[in-house]
Amino acid sequence: GSWTGSFERRSGNRPPHRPEASIRRRPPLTAEPHALNRLIDRFITYLLVEKGLSKATLESYSRDLLRYAAFLVRCGRPTVSEADTPLILKHLIELRAQGLGTRSRARHLVSLRGFYRFLAQENVLSADPSKLIDLPKVQLTLPDVLSVEEVRRLLNAPQSRNPQGIRDAAMLEVLYAAGLRVSELVGLKLQDVHLDAGFVRVMGKGSKERVVPIGQYAREKLLFYLGKGRNLMLKNRTSPFLFIARAGRPITRQGFWKLLRRYAEAAGLAKNITPHSLRHSFATHLLEGGADLRAVQVMLGHADIATTQIYTHVANDRLREIHRRFHPRG
Repeated sequence: GSWTGSFERRSGNRPPHRPEASIRRRPPLTAEPHALNRLIDRFITYLLVEKGLSKATLESYSRDLLRYAAFLVRCGRPTVSEADTPLILKHLIELRAQGLGTRSRARHLVSLRGFYRFLAQENVLSADPSKLIDLPKVQLTLPDVLSVEEVRRLLNAPQSRNPQGIRDAAMLEVLYAAGLRVSELVGLKLQDVHLDAGFVRVMGKGSKERVVPIGQYAREKLLFYLGKGRNLMLKNRTSPFLFIARAGRPITRQGFWKLLRRYAEAAGLAKNITPHSLRHSFATHLLEGGADLRAVQVMLGHADIATTQIYTHVANDRLREIHRRFHPRG
């Protein structure tokens, strides 16, 4: 069967197989791809069961490994070995020739590194050939960040004359106050909101839960929405979701994107505003105000602090500009 969707299955009911033999005996060419498929199947299952990665991340790994498997077949080497370092490099060079950017190639190498490291850990291979290859140098791309004044204009754009406007004002305020991803925002349920304590409970990537404070403004907007907007939108229906659309269904990510674009235009913002722009602004404004990097990492739900560190570059860039403009010898 196809292994690209293998993370949706469990391997517990299948008879055990011995991928070591499929690698070392070098069976006929037509049989080798199936051995590789089984190894990839085991790796994806490991990422699901042991690492608890999200479905989107598992799909990304699957696509990358499928592409690499096809490359190996074209090279007449439809299996893996300890001597694959030149092949991995050749694959990365081919990806660059096909127009893939540095970040995409880096992601491919991360997928291959994880796969080969797994094979070495499982003693399928005696060594990991990918560890000799450095990640491509990724040029730092600073996130598109709104100023505090631009955020204020955006958050004031919704009109509170109807239930939808009251809802939209609360959504924007919570997105910025808690630095949520858009999927986390639209997935919030009533039980996740603790207004007395002033925090929301968020289910992030990889089903990792975190608690994030929301502050006074978001709390007031949520109270107003729950008291004046949500019940009118429900029209005697019930829904477990905090932010609802028609018939009590949760608002979709696409629906929120459309709302955000409309409010950005109404606020007169020329920048290309996305839901992530408010998440970027949340992190940058906290760091500029003196927040600890580790605390921002926890609030953003980043597993690795290196992911959060990009915002220190944004803050430092702003500080350099302020120094250049206002210091007597800047």
